[in-house]
Parts: sequence; structure tokens; C-alpha cells
Amino acid sequence: LCSNNNPYASFGATLARDEEQNLWSTPHDVTHTEADDDRVLYNMIVVRNQLDKDSEEWQKLNYDIYTLRQTRKEVRSRWKHILEDLGFQKEADSLLSVTKLSIISDSQNMGKARDILLKLSEETNIFPTSWELSERYLFVVDRLIALDAADEFFKMASVVYPKRASGERVDDSQKAPQC
Repeated sequence: LCSNNNPYASFGATLARDEEQNLWSTPHDVTHTEADDDRVLYNMIVVRNQLDKDSEEWQKLNYDIYTLRQTRKEVRSRWKHILEDLGFQKEADSLLSVTKLSIISDSQNMGKARDILLKLSEETNIFPTSWELSERYLFVVDRLIALDAADEFFKMASVVYPKRASGERVDDSQKAPQC
């Protein structure tokens, strides 16, 4: 009656392993790159897995990993909402999908893509304050340049996620309209 040929026997273990390998926010997300921010998260996961689950260090690292993933998920959601508002409802996910095989469409766009990404970081709140610019979004901006939509994206991001002075609080009536 007991057989080791059960294809479902290791299902839970496979899901847990896939979740550990996931460096972004969604289970089974294979679109992560081998960028610096991915390595930081990966290293946090490796260190956490070497600790005793009941330890305070394990709990702290687990919380940090969760927080980083949630932040990434929030940033991706902001980008997706803006893309959808610009009319890329069906293409938003593919525009945001970056893999190890992704390439810059035109090397001449690299400088412009970096400038726009830096401008987005400095002049909008599309990225959290503590966010280090991710190489992933350089590829996305490159795609927007190729579609001649990068400037419109920046304008929309400026409206939806305007930069606020540090310490400035915004009540609900002052918030930018949601996408």
C-alpha cells in the first residue's frame, strides 16, 4: 500500500523549496535577475536557513526578508498601475517581466534609461525612500523608451506618486488619485 512512487508525496516540500528560491514577491516567480538586490535577499535567506528557527536572529531575518519582498511587491504594483493607466493593460505584466535573458533593446537608450530611472527615484515616490535602484527597472524603462512611452510614464508617476518633503504628512484628502 505504501509506495515511494507517489507523485504528490513531495508536493509540500517542492512548494517550500520554490518559495525559498523566489527572490521577488510571487511564488514561482522565475523573472528575478542576478542583480545586487537579488544577491542581498538570497544571502539573507541563506543565513536565516542556517539559524535555529526559535532564535531571535532567525525571527529578525525572517521579518526582514518578508518586509523586503513586500516592498518589492508594492513597487511592482505601482509600476503596473501606471502602465495600465497608460493603456498597457494587457502588456503590463510582460513589460515588468525581467529575466536573466533580458537585454537592453538599444545600447544607445542605456544612458537615457538610467537618467529616467534616476529622475523617477529623485522626483517621485514610486520607490520607497530607502530603496536602492533595481537593475530590473532599468530594463523596464528601456522597454518604455522603445515604445515611446517613457516620458508619459514619468509624467504619470509624478502625478500619482509625487515627491514630498521629508517629514511632510499627507492626509487622505491630499493624496494623489489612485490608479
